[in-house]
Amino acid sequence: MCRFVESIQLNNGQFKRLELHQARLERAMDAYYPNKTIINLKEILENSGYPTNGLYKCRIIFDSEVRKIEFSSYIRRDIQSLKLIETEIESRTYKLEDRGEFELAFSLRNNCDDVLFVKNGLLTDTSYCNIALYDGDNWYTPLIPLLYGVNREQLINDKKLIEKKIKPNELVNFQQICLFNAMLEFSELMFDVSSICP
Repeated sequence: MCRFVESIQLNNGQFKRLELHQARLERAMDAYYPNKTIINLKEILENSGYPTNGLYKCRIIFDSEVRKIEFSSYIRRDIQSLKLIETEIESRTYKLEDRGEFELAFSLRNNCDDVLFVKNGLLTDTSYCNIALYDGDNWYTPLIPLLYGVNREQLINDKKLIEKKIKPNELVNFQQICLFNAMLEFSELMFDVSSICP
C-alpha cells in the first residue's frame, strides 16, 4: 500500500493552510484510493488533542485512512548554502511518506547545507523546501517543482510569486534565493545566490 504524509503547521492552536492540505490529500486519495471515503483533515485534527501553545509540526501519515498523527516542536534548520544536484525524482502533486530518494540526494551535498535539484535542465526544489528567486523586481518560483507545496500554492494564488522555467546558468540573473515550505514562511530563510555551488 502506498502511504502519504501531510506536514501541517500548528501555531498556537491554529492549523495553517488546512484547506490546501486537504486538497492535496484528496489528490493523493483520488489517484490511489478512488473508492475510499475521503479523509476529513479538519474533523480528524479537531479530535486529536493537539497542543495549543507554541509552534509545532503536525505530521499525518495516511493511505486509505489515517495511520498516525504526530506533533513535534519545530526548530528551523539553518541553511545558507546549496549544492546543485541532477535528479530524476518524479514530480508529484502530493507527498509520499518514503523520502529515500531525497535522503540519498541530500547525502551528496558535500560541504553545503542542502541540495538544489536540477531536473531536465531546470531548477526545481531543495530536499525539503520549494524555492523562489529574486531578480531585483519580482520573485520567481520554478514552473515544475518536485513537490507542489501548499505554501507555494498560496503564494502563487496571492500573486506574490511568478512561475517560470529557470535554468541553472540563469542564476546570475538573480540576487537572492528564498526557501519555504509548510513550516517555513516566505522571507524567513533567504540568502545570496552566490551561495549556490555547481
